[in-house]
Amino acid sequence: MGSDLTDAVWGSGLGVSLEVQELGRKVAQCSDRVEEVLAGFHEVQLLNWESPAGQAYRDAVGLQAVAVRRAADRLREASAAVAAHARAALTSECSAGGRY
Repeated sequence: MGSDLTDAVWGSGLGVSLEVQELGRKVAQCSDRVEEVLAGFHEVQLLNWESPAGQAYRDAVGLQAVAVRRAADRLREASAAVAAHARAALTSECSAGGRY
């Protein structure tokens, strides 16, 4: 967690907040990557498929895109929750003993 000096000056909330902020950064990076994947799905869906098999593939990609979109929405919600927790830790609204 935080260093002894940091804890002495700011209390343990700062150390917890910094760790949670790092977790939030990782969640945000994951969310960004999911958006890139969704953009790739969108590109596939825009292709002009001539054959029935090609059309079926595009339809399957569309279904996967819907599932990935739901996951992206949940990642954004998680990112907001992590940010709120980091703020709470900084303002000592949560204890370091609970480890998040």
